[in-house]
Amino acid sequence: MAKELLIDPAVTRSQAELSFETIAINSYRPDLVAERALHGDDALERIGRDMILVREFELMLQSIKRDGAYRGTSYVHAGPAHLSIGQEAAAVGQAFTLGAVDKVFGSHRSHGEVIAKGLSAIHTSTKDSLVEAFEGWSEGAIWNVVKDRLADDDFEQQAVNYLVYGMTAETFGRRTGFNRGLGGSMHAFFPPLGIYPNNAIVGGSAPLATGAALYNRLQRQPGIVVASIGDASTGTGPVWESFNLASMGQLSTLMDEKHRGGLPVVFFVVNNFYGMGGQTIGETMAYDRLARLGAGVNAQNMHAQTVDGNNPLAVIEAMTLARQHLESGDGPVLIDCQTYRQTGHSPSDASSYRTKDEVELWASIDPIDSYFARLAEGGVVAATRQAELKQWAEETVSASLEVAIDASVSPRLSLRRDPKVMAGLTFNDTSIELADAPAGETTIPVEELQHAASLARKSRSGLSDGPGSKPLSGAKAITFRDALFESVLAHAVADDRVTLWGEENRDWGGAFGVYRGLTDILPRHRLFNSPISEAAIVGAGVGFALSGGRPVVELMYADFIGRAGDEIFNQMAKWQPMSGGLTTVPMVLRVSVGAKYGAQHSQDWSSMVAGVPGLKVVFPATAHDAKGLLASALAGNDPVVFFESQRLYDTVETVFPDGVPAEYYQTPIGEARIARDGSDLTIMTVGATLYRALEAATALSEQYGIEAEVIDARSMVPFDYSLLLESVAKTGRLLLASDANVRGSWLNTVATRVQTEAFDQLDAPVVVLGTRNWIAPPAELEWEYFVTPADIVDAVHSRIVPLPGHVAQEGPGAEGTLEESTLGI
Repeated sequence: MAKELLIDPAVTRSQAELSFETIAINSYRPDLVAERALHGDDALERIGRDMILVREFELMLQSIKRDGAYRGTSYVHAGPAHLSIGQEAAAVGQAFTLGAVDKVFGSHRSHGEVIAKGLSAIHTSTKDSLVEAFEGWSEGAIWNVVKDRLADDDFEQQAVNYLVYGMTAETFGRRTGFNRGLGGSMHAFFPPLGIYPNNAIVGGSAPLATGAALYNRLQRQPGIVVASIGDASTGTGPVWESFNLASMGQLSTLMDEKHRGGLPVVFFVVNNFYGMGGQTIGETMAYDRLARLGAGVNAQNMHAQTVDGNNPLAVIEAMTLARQHLESGDGPVLIDCQTYRQTGHSPSDASSYRTKDEVELWASIDPIDSYFARLAEGGVVAATRQAELKQWAEETVSASLEVAIDASVSPRLSLRRDPKVMAGLTFNDTSIELADAPAGETTIPVEELQHAASLARKSRSGLSDGPGSKPLSGAKAITFRDALFESVLAHAVADDRVTLWGEENRDWGGAFGVYRGLTDILPRHRLFNSPISEAAIVGAGVGFALSGGRPVVELMYADFIGRAGDEIFNQMAKWQPMSGGLTTVPMVLRVSVGAKYGAQHSQDWSSMVAGVPGLKVVFPATAHDAKGLLASALAGNDPVVFFESQRLYDTVETVFPDGVPAEYYQTPIGEARIARDGSDLTIMTVGATLYRALEAATALSEQYGIEAEVIDARSMVPFDYSLLLESVAKTGRLLLASDANVRGSWLNTVATRVQTEAFDQLDAPVVVLGTRNWIAPPAELEWEYFVTPADIVDAVHSRIVPLPGHVAQEGPGAEGTLEESTLGI
């Protein structure tokens, strides 16, 4: 909602027609005289040189995969090699106008983009800046090898050797690759030269590039961003969501003047007419020209045009025009760059989906041969120059290959011997100091924020007169919601890099009121409503974080994780470890876990998220921990998924006797806490189940004399087992409970680990309780589904220790039965 924008029925109901501007198709007109005057002969030759090097790198990969050798050097490569032979003009034309400050996010078929962008950045950078970048990346590991084995008197050639060696070593999984061998062929990236993640997920780069462009716009940073994606990716939802997010009306209408304008991103579609074997035009897509898609996004048609991707100069002109639009605040831009891959989708592809005649038609207009023939005919280069540059490229690639496969200088990481190796590459476990952060821009001083002042008048404890007394109402004491707000406010005011977006984040105050009051203090460029586009919400957050921001993004319900599944599981989770620990994704994704809303709004999917490596997963149950854990997540430099139960937003602090401290503090992520002491049984819970466990513990004590020790897990990843194992050693019994479906619950992992580590201390099997393995029913039936205090007591009686005189409820327990498993529930 935006109160500044009037929705006037007189306007919306008036009769009118929409008209569309024309979209240019192959408008470039080759003119060698003009091209020489514009670019110069040296640049024209360099364009050809770059295309030749791009191709030679891929010819090397093709030869290695097909023949096990390249120019006499033998090697067996087990990994992928998605080649783009025939698309060199598109890659070099795209990169030619870009410097190191500009970012390119590529695809699984982006060897060409990596090399072309690297060559362009090297050419436009100073020697000192390049040396600083090479020495600083991966502690100088790549640069040291290059200086020792690939040195050259010509510094630019030595820098090119760095580029080719780093990419070759990465492709072959070597520790001296760009990403320590953990990215590989499809995911390599090198941010110092503006080479950002290349994405094996089709269309995956679109949301990330949009987020990077959002960072540039909102943080007023130089440079443009390119999402280099394939034509088939335009059939995916995240690409369309990205088109829209990059074009949001508020960017041009509601942002203040300093931050106003469409996002500086080019959606550069490498249109080779195939998505693997499906032909996009005429078969799998609706369009006849891909550029037509721009008309469906905004009145400017996204400044779309179709260009001849066989001619690098046509592509350069399109990129030059795109930059003009972006630098004037008139982005985004869509470029339909038509080209052709002369090889298969991968080495195993026999191209059965296309004819030999078609392949030969495109081979007859090979972009490199055509380009050099024209330059030679026009007297720009000698007729022999293409062959000379081919020899140079072969020697450059061969030299890097020989060093990259030499295990004495290019070893691989040893991942299994020491668990700290991958742990350190997955999570950096570092954090910022708020005092050192750039102060956040606000519209009023924090001292004038009325909502903060109202919270200051509340009791910090939820108990009216100490432990055991009657709880106060949320109107009189700090609630779970208030505690979250206090941490968000502290970081937003202290750190200008903190930017918040999601559905209903601004005037509404967040879907569940956590941000209530933030609209009064944060300008729109730091807190804004997003479209209902979960993939773009999260994916843009990843790109924003990779660029240097600290995004806080929100999904209204855990049930909506499916809409952002790739962006959470393959983007947010992967880029830190796939970088070899060389980049950070300081991002917090807040996810609300529902109740009372039935099957599509009441699911606890925290276990699903916890099962994906690369994410820290937090699920507080108390107001005290909500504030402290969120502060830790916001200060940390790792990606965190922060779950919040809707059952708890209005609860006050009753577990911590001293309540919620008013001052700023952090609670360590990964450490469980004892919420109730006991000696006969250990109960550990995740999320809101804590309060039902405490109620069950009271019943066990009062009715059966069993003293249960109740532990709040608080975090799921990482998780330190020390406290839990100490408790089990004392009690000999363990029951685990959460609101996740019992079949896929993270607590099953906990149970297995405890039974392995503490088998001799256990007097009974570990019992896991969870929601039934069926859909969440409506509110009227929800306690037939969720774990109740009575379920906990029943499970203790039936599975752990008989309770004298206890009569269990009818029907199967919350731990599930063999019969239910047979029935599929």
